[in-house]
Amino acid sequence: MIRRLTITPETRIAELLEAYPNLEELLIQQAPAFKALKNPILRRTVAKVATLEKAAQVGGIPARQLVAALRQAAGQAPEDFASGEATLPVVVASRPDWLDERKVRVTINADELLAAGQVPLNRVNSALQELESGDLLKVVSSFRPAPLIEAMERADHKTHVIQESPERFRTYVLVSR
Repeated sequence: MIRRLTITPETRIAELLEAYPNLEELLIQQAPAFKALKNPILRRTVAKVATLEKAAQVGGIPARQLVAALRQAAGQAPEDFASGEATLPVVVASRPDWLDERKVRVTINADELLAAGQVPLNRVNSALQELESGDLLKVVSSFRPAPLIEAMERADHKTHVIQESPERFRTYVLVSR
């Protein structure tokens, strides 16, 4: 008997789609940002490390809702994740003092890079090498680029996201050296 993957907020997207390839369309239906999973490069890279919890954050939907929909479609019983609540709060932060549009030196369109089969984080890291401390880099996308934001913050850069509409985000990165 083949043991199927139990779907939880910690399930990685690549694992989910390997165990349940039929869930790809449902995942994409949950949020327009998930259309990027059709990109083979993103599928081979980000999908291997991104959990459903992070995917929900990128898609702007509650993780609990995403996991419940996937579990139901896979024929798994609903679970109570109350003890390990995965739903990430949406934080509406005020505009930081450092965010000055005149300091933007580079603008990167993540959607165009993904459509061309490129990983936005690689382009962002390359651009950061050419910028001075205090400069801003702006990433425009149709989704909240949670993995990119986490990578920037781990590298001690400050970030701020402005959601202009359900499918339009501006992510600012303050270069710090």
